[in-house]
Amino acid sequence: MEPLWEPDGERIRATLLDGFRRNAEQVARKPLPDYDALHAWSVDEPEAFWELVWEDSDVISATRGDRSLTNPGAMPGARFFPDARLNFAENLLRGPAEQDAIVFQPEGGPSVRLSFGELRDEVAAMTAFLRTQGVGRDDIVAGLLPNLPAAIVGMLASASIGAVWTSCSPDFGVRGIIDRFGQTRPKVLFYANGYLYKGRAIDGRTKAAQVIESLPSVDCAVEVEYPGLEIPSTPQSGAITWDAAISAHANATLEFASLPFNQALYVLYSSGTTGPPKCIHHGAGGTLLKHLAEHRLMCDIRPGDRVFYFTTCGWMMWNWLASALASQATVLLFDGNPMHPGPDALFDYASRESCTFFGTSAKYLDALAKESARPRDAYDLRSLRTVASTGSPLAPASFDYVYDAVHPDVCLSSISGGTDIVGCFVGGNPIGPVWRGEIQAPALGMAVSIVDPSGAAISEGKGELICTRPFPSMPIGFWGDADGSRYEAAYYERFPGVWHHGDYAEFTEHGGVIIHGRSDATLNPGGVRIGTAEIYRVVEAIDAIQEALVVGQERDGDVSVVLFVKLREGHELDEAMTTAIRGRIRSECTPRHVPDKILAITDIPRTRSGKIVELAVRDVINGKVPGNLEALANPEALEQFRDRPELA
Repeated sequence: MEPLWEPDGERIRATLLDGFRRNAEQVARKPLPDYDALHAWSVDEPEAFWELVWEDSDVISATRGDRSLTNPGAMPGARFFPDARLNFAENLLRGPAEQDAIVFQPEGGPSVRLSFGELRDEVAAMTAFLRTQGVGRDDIVAGLLPNLPAAIVGMLASASIGAVWTSCSPDFGVRGIIDRFGQTRPKVLFYANGYLYKGRAIDGRTKAAQVIESLPSVDCAVEVEYPGLEIPSTPQSGAITWDAAISAHANATLEFASLPFNQALYVLYSSGTTGPPKCIHHGAGGTLLKHLAEHRLMCDIRPGDRVFYFTTCGWMMWNWLASALASQATVLLFDGNPMHPGPDALFDYASRESCTFFGTSAKYLDALAKESARPRDAYDLRSLRTVASTGSPLAPASFDYVYDAVHPDVCLSSISGGTDIVGCFVGGNPIGPVWRGEIQAPALGMAVSIVDPSGAAISEGKGELICTRPFPSMPIGFWGDADGSRYEAAYYERFPGVWHHGDYAEFTEHGGVIIHGRSDATLNPGGVRIGTAEIYRVVEAIDAIQEALVVGQERDGDVSVVLFVKLREGHELDEAMTTAIRGRIRSECTPRHVPDKILAITDIPRTRSGKIVELAVRDVINGKVPGNLEALANPEALEQFRDRPELA
């Protein structure tokens, strides 16, 4: 087995990571010849590592203080840079005045551009407006917004004051929005008059009115006009338009409050598929340092780069993308259906904007492969250096697809982390090889380990992914969890004193990582643990199958594996195909992986960030009531799993 890609010496020397590695050797006073050595130093000497990240990234601060880490053995309880004072927004607004800061591309419409100079002016005006509304430190400002530049402006204006930003995508249902914002009680709400999806204009005003009516905490609502949308902007009673708010403070001076390192910055929400969403509270300094380390070192995002990630404002990847401004890169936003008007619309955008970093979901890459799309043949992608994938494990066949059909000379970075840490546990390594089906490496500064059910570390085989040492982007806690009990139970209860993330994973012989799915979705037939991703990798490589979902059905004290497949048009699940699927799973996995039943479906239920919801389907086929359906983008898809005679 040979790597699919490996950088040459010239490319390695050009990376920010290699320069950082050389600086780290001076700090460590010993050779750190490769990524593995650098990673080991980063977790063995966290104070020195995060201090160097601060210095190497030229973090703007009033003071860093003398202490880098207090209570280092406590999880939770450790504190990074407890004496530092900085402002998150100030660090994101440092780019050259004439350089593009944001490019926005609506589905099928004209693009909108904001230079760093223009972005600073808009943030200054919006900050002044928020102050006139009485917004101060720790107040909540919410965005019910498409992926518009206004969302980034609103977030930066909030951060400049020390207010807390939280956001949802407007495709959430009213109940789902209130389940989130109702817990955090925003003082100001930004909403859009509508948005575009699959070529259709969708009015957002009625939903916004229902949300505002249900949130008595909202003192002020601001309506944002979606560019090019043929829906009039008619603000709700008592609301103000975005343009009016900005123009009223057009000559405002940009000011940044000097705030503690752990100043509240974001509230992000868990998917909420098993109950009310958790309100995960993140700090400004920890988010900034973690994103700088990931962007600059693991993704090689340099000043002047043009960075794209397909996301909505309801997914943590939006927060991650916005932070690319801190690396003085241009952020490329897209809003709409990524398959409209054609499957490679995102690569058309990437080509036109000379994208250097292209991020998307594993499912999107798989969908492109199923459509036989070949972006490299249709578009000029010479500027592209990195393709990143997250949201679910990237199948080995998708690695082949990227190098064959997208670009033969990119660092393909499968990354994995979560809303819980607003970042990654494992991800890319631009100075190392890419191996088929593997995430390249544990993230720098992250003491990632894999353990068996007793908590003992294992170097071979599958187990639970944990992190054994503190890191800056650990949450401040959960909003409204005054004594911290819910927070501790979520991450530290299973294996006391270490972070338990809930992924089922294994290390590879190359030092990489394979994620086999979520631990709570792991199958257990006959007492043998099977990660769902192991089955997906095989099944979704079959040309006739568009997507699949596998769950366990409770049977006489054991678990029966049930595979549901969504077929491509023109195919049917007959006996021959069923036999072929079973044979392929048996030969490429083990007999234990072979499903007891294989059934056809027409749709797969998923969250609004695109993740399939195995647990809800498992509940339905086991006769249980699934959790919060408001968290699903298509809850009606669950009906095809209910009371199926084949499962009786």
